[in-house]
Amino acid sequence: MFLDRVRIWVRGGDGGDGAATFRHEAHVPRGGPDGGDGGRGGSIYLIVDPGETSLRDYRHAHHFKATPGGRGSGQKQHGKAGHDLTLKVPPGTGVFDGDSGELLGDLVAREQTLMVARGGRGGLGNVHFATSTHQTPHHAQKGEPGEEHWISLELRLIADVGLVGLPNAGKSTLLAAMTAAQPKIADYPFTTLEPNLGVLDLGQEDGRRPTIADVPGLIEGASSGAGLGHAFLRHVERTRILVHMVDGSDRDPEWSYGVIRDELAAHDPALLEKPMLVAFNKMDRSAAAEAWPAFEKARRKQGIEVVAISAAEGIGLDGLRARLAAMLPSAGELAEPAAPSGVVVHRIESVGDNFRVDLEDGMFVVRGKKIERLAAQTNFDTEESAERFQRDLVRLGVDDELRRLGIEPGQMVRIGAAELEWEPDEWDDR
Repeated sequence: MFLDRVRIWVRGGDGGDGAATFRHEAHVPRGGPDGGDGGRGGSIYLIVDPGETSLRDYRHAHHFKATPGGRGSGQKQHGKAGHDLTLKVPPGTGVFDGDSGELLGDLVAREQTLMVARGGRGGLGNVHFATSTHQTPHHAQKGEPGEEHWISLELRLIADVGLVGLPNAGKSTLLAAMTAAQPKIADYPFTTLEPNLGVLDLGQEDGRRPTIADVPGLIEGASSGAGLGHAFLRHVERTRILVHMVDGSDRDPEWSYGVIRDELAAHDPALLEKPMLVAFNKMDRSAAAEAWPAFEKARRKQGIEVVAISAAEGIGLDGLRARLAAMLPSAGELAEPAAPSGVVVHRIESVGDNFRVDLEDGMFVVRGKKIERLAAQTNFDTEESAERFQRDLVRLGVDDELRRLGIEPGQMVRIGAAELEWEPDEWDDR
């Protein structure tokens, strides 16, 4: 089964907690804080592996989580960093946010990488919170949670030559005749249910080894979702050259030719701007031999190059191979991706003081990256840490906003994963 669209869940490792410890040594009666920082959590990366041709590794595995960072300890010892997790994807993989559909990256180049889930930062140990007026802080930060979300992966095969045509036009037969690929071949439509890739042999004197892809047959209306081929139209977007195969023994080869042209244009008009070679197939049959002169004349009049072949009998394949060799770029250019260089979308993470407060089912919900991060890194079981967080609420204006919205004693406030009960005497330190 060919898999070219998947949805997976990724989560970076949580950062390790900072330590709240103090020196305990002989002859040091008042040892100060010496809690070390927590280690960062591991992040999750996608990396392009040219050996991969589909997303089959994610057929059953849909959840991935990196390891957390280690806890800090005394004597200012930092926790170990969590291990990063690297997931392999084939060239041509587009990465999208699973909720918004926003493009995160388009990966085409060998070993191109994209971070899809950042590990959480390690919490600071209590050594960072000592001041001249507070020399024995018991406060230390918890590790920051790792980033988690669903992402969608969508593959668009990268091939030098793409074979397109109606079902049963002979694409798989041609692929088998010109490469070492062994696709399923039968004399009925829709034999090919998934793209097949092969390496084209241009001869011993030609060191180039271009790839050729047999795309499942398209039908009229494919660009609108009809038939099997609509799911594979995007796979021809990244090819350098299109070979449009026409069944010359069909009742109306001219109509067959026009259908595919119309579907390519409907999907993306730029596809008709690609270098294209028309292969008039099945010349071993009398119907094709009779239709060939008129078909060739019409293509020549349009300025479109056409060759007559029989993929099953090997007729005209040397000429087809020679024309493809002339159309393909040099070996150096072939070594680069057939598609333009992929992009990785870099975004500046905003951690400003902005927040909003919503009332949901009787609970006040505070949302904002900075305040949610502070809540996640606060150990509410430690009185000093809880008091510090209360001051943060006042400093950032959350306290004033809750009061403006009419919060009452005993009502619940949720900030990230933390749920707190409003008590004015405790929250109001002014």
